[in-house]
Amino acid sequence: MKQFIRRLPALVRWIGSIGLIFFILFTLMRLGMYLFFNKQGYSLGQLTDAFFLGARYDLRIISLVLLIILLLGSLPWLHPFKSNFGRRWWNVILTIVCFFLLFFFVVDYAHYAYLVQRLNASVLNYLEDAGISTSMVWQSYPVIRLVLGLLIGTWFIVWLIKRSWRRIQASAQPVSKKMRIGSFIGCFLIFGFLIFGKFNQYPLRWSDAFALGSDYKANLSLNPFESFFNTLKFRANQYDIKKVKEFFPVIKQYYNLDANTPELQYERKVLPRTTNTLTSKPNIVLVICESFSGYKSSMWGNPLNTTPFFDQMCKSGMFFERCFTPTYGTARGVWATLTGMPDVEMPKTASRNPSAVDQHIIINDFTDYEKFYLIGGSTSWANMRGLLTNNIQNLHLYEQDDYEVPKVDVWGISDKNLFLESNKILAKQTRPFFAVIQTADNHRPYTIPEEDQKEFKTINVPQDSLRKYGFESLPEVNAFRYTDFCYQKFIEAASKEKYFDNTLFVFIGDHGIPGNAGTMFPDAWTEQRLTSEHVPLLFYAPKLIAPERRSQLCSQMDVLPTIAGLSNIPYVNSSLGKDLLDTTSKKFAFIFDPDNTLIGAVKGDYFYREQLKTKKAEFVSVVNNNKPGTDAATMAEREQLKQLSEAIYETAKYLLLNNKKKVPPAK
Repeated sequence: MKQFIRRLPALVRWIGSIGLIFFILFTLMRLGMYLFFNKQGYSLGQLTDAFFLGARYDLRIISLVLLIILLLGSLPWLHPFKSNFGRRWWNVILTIVCFFLLFFFVVDYAHYAYLVQRLNASVLNYLEDAGISTSMVWQSYPVIRLVLGLLIGTWFIVWLIKRSWRRIQASAQPVSKKMRIGSFIGCFLIFGFLIFGKFNQYPLRWSDAFALGSDYKANLSLNPFESFFNTLKFRANQYDIKKVKEFFPVIKQYYNLDANTPELQYERKVLPRTTNTLTSKPNIVLVICESFSGYKSSMWGNPLNTTPFFDQMCKSGMFFERCFTPTYGTARGVWATLTGMPDVEMPKTASRNPSAVDQHIIINDFTDYEKFYLIGGSTSWANMRGLLTNNIQNLHLYEQDDYEVPKVDVWGISDKNLFLESNKILAKQTRPFFAVIQTADNHRPYTIPEEDQKEFKTINVPQDSLRKYGFESLPEVNAFRYTDFCYQKFIEAASKEKYFDNTLFVFIGDHGIPGNAGTMFPDAWTEQRLTSEHVPLLFYAPKLIAPERRSQLCSQMDVLPTIAGLSNIPYVNSSLGKDLLDTTSKKFAFIFDPDNTLIGAVKGDYFYREQLKTKKAEFVSVVNNNKPGTDAATMAEREQLKQLSEAIYETAKYLLLNNKKKVPPAK
């Protein structure tokens, strides 16, 4: 074997050496993903299929690089062993390539630590808010050390490649023309096969990773190049009018539209109900809570008891324990809450789409209310200012520079101060008001202001307990607890004001957090990432609403229709949200994963989801770990969930561009 290798052309031997170095690098990076991010506790033996598939993905990327070296390096003036210019040129090019590879892996690790997702094209969204994104990265990560490590790593890999070149140059022998041609053709065919990836009619695709049965295995098998460059294909998202019309009958069924409703007419004029409404004309305070993940909080019995005050509030209000956000991400969560529609843009968010700026928002139907939006940072983030000011009439918008308290980090003032400043503003109002407060502290860099560190007591929790109960670090768990501290300060302050007794406070998470829910929830919540969307939904008004814990399925999209229904407000609903207290409304939640192009729905005891490109589907129980049966009734339920998922997805794409502002109904 050694003799055969020595007879090969120096270029081919060098390409093989570079390929081996890169393959070892990719394998070590995947092993690092296993060692640092194995929340589910898989053994290496359980991940053999993921590592094997990952090696095929790695060989595809490596082969692309090697094929380019083979083709260009065969040119006499770029040959690394026959041309001094070629040798110098390849030194520069390979240095750039090595830096590029390592840079992608570093960003991928940071991306996965943050979102539990391999690097994908949605990361480009952060470039649109480059100032905020850069500040968050600087405050959250050891940037200088990462850059230093990146440079050292690049130097070491380039040193290995140069050392390999010197050894091959020193042992180079004359090679026959036949061997040169044969080895070139052989390498070309091998690289071509590895790029194609299969003995099959169809090539290896990134979506094949999701056939492994769990999101963790899929993420482990992928590399950042597969996940990033493939998701670039989905940056444009247009609706298909034929599909929208095809699924209109399904929408009519699930949204109780009249049988004679004209095609593509989604508008419903809703009059006040005679039951389940408030007798007064309440003020509304809607709090959109950053990263308020269900399994991390106290309401479902997390032993770390991170949100004891909010838990007590839930026992005194109307608490919905099975609420889901349509998707993951703050911009998408705010969009769904305000518009009543899922943000199905890929990978950009709908708020960044100039064509989607004009949206009907039910808040405008509160015609004689003062409207407020209060945020501790800036609404220039994700073009939220455009969504808010263009669509909410006579809005009073308060941002970080409008308060008399200092910023604490990239997200602006602290949540505690945001709540206290909001309370001061609302206490001065003489007319009914609808106020939206958007929090941010439960987010990297997990800042707890110095002014609160005396009163707010941090805790120490062993690392194994942290991971067992859904947290990665002490800063994260203490930031989650600090959120509860801020809620308490807000309610304590508000309860001293005149407006409190006649105010409906509504709390909803902007999204959950992907992670391991352990034994607190069935396996599907972890494996199919329902933890990313499961959030608390609380309607709290001690003088107006009787305590009740409700187990019906619901969605973030249902918040505004339900508030309007409770408040005796006639409104126009052209969204995909519904009044949760309307006894005729269907109980389900739509789920959309733009990073992996998955759509699905939770209804009854089941969760169905399918991959948009491959149509591969999953159907799992959300109430236990038993596999769904194959009887006729269960299969019919699966088919209904499939139709519902596709109907809402296609309709949402259409309504994104066709849900323009409407004149509020006359009283």
